[in-house]
Amino acid sequence: MGMFGQVVVGPPGSGKSTYCTGLQDLLTQLGRKVVIVNLDPANDQLPYMCDVDISDLVTVSEVMDSLKLGPNGGLIFCMEYLEKNMDWLKSQLDRYKDHYFLFDCPGQVELYTHHTAIKNIFAQLVKWDFRLASVHLVDSHYCSDPTKFIAVLLTSLATMLQVELPHVNVLSKVDLIQQFGKLPFNIDFYTEVLDLSYVMEAWKDDPLTSKFKKFNEALCGVIEDYSLVSFHTLAIQDRESVLRLLKTVDKANGYIFGDKEQDTLYGLMSSAVGAEFEYFKTADVRERYMADDETEKPMEEGEAVKPAVEAGEAEKPAVEAAEAVGMGLAS
Repeated sequence: MGMFGQVVVGPPGSGKSTYCTGLQDLLTQLGRKVVIVNLDPANDQLPYMCDVDISDLVTVSEVMDSLKLGPNGGLIFCMEYLEKNMDWLKSQLDRYKDHYFLFDCPGQVELYTHHTAIKNIFAQLVKWDFRLASVHLVDSHYCSDPTKFIAVLLTSLATMLQVELPHVNVLSKVDLIQQFGKLPFNIDFYTEVLDLSYVMEAWKDDPLTSKFKKFNEALCGVIEDYSLVSFHTLAIQDRESVLRLLKTVDKANGYIFGDKEQDTLYGLMSSAVGAEFEYFKTADVRERYMADDETEKPMEEGEAVKPAVEAGEAEKPAVEAAEAVGMGLAS
């Protein structure tokens, strides 16, 4: 039986270490034996109890001092060094049998979109019979700016294709989602990545983005053509939010089908009947953290709605229907 776990990736400041800390506490309460593996050689202030630390092998500060590299070059060197010394990592991981693994990864985006070291490290873990899912965290404040949101979608898509693992994209810090103002679209628009033509509509009055209309349309077309990117939400201090995400990740890496906390039949049945309408998956987010959306209500079957930016009513849903867009590799 393989070992299950998550590789937690995402840009700096997205909440990876905080997520690992919160999930470690929750999983311990659920009875799982948890091991956190720090794979970020630049992370020298860990908020959690670290069982395996790459800093015991190499650190960015040491590399920068000895090789006169900058922080980005030093981080890439460290990951390449780990790739060539995977026997060290294996000896560390072999000390923990029947544990659930959380791999806290570096935040440099290029490591997941262009460079091959992280990809090869994950591939080697899979060869060692680790059943892994990639949990990609991005800060939910990017939803407040359509241009930033498109950049996040492209980064998420590139990461999914490069890493080649079952993948769950997550909008983190969703409890702070409106700290930069009211969202131009309903939260379901961002989680399900519905018709991006509405985003183009939101750009039409921006003199900067209007210059590159065809280019932006092409970027949106790439995202829609792949039809892989969608998001779950996470408020790390909300137990129900973390449990809901954990259920999704357990399906992605296959843990739910094992005999750890429930028998295989129960796992199969819960997977078969556990589907929920996408519109209602974010209902608690709207109720708890977007309380100003007084006009929001569940849509009737077959009901179509128009985008808020087009109608001039920011409190109405911005999607044509609340149909589910599949999670792609993580479904």
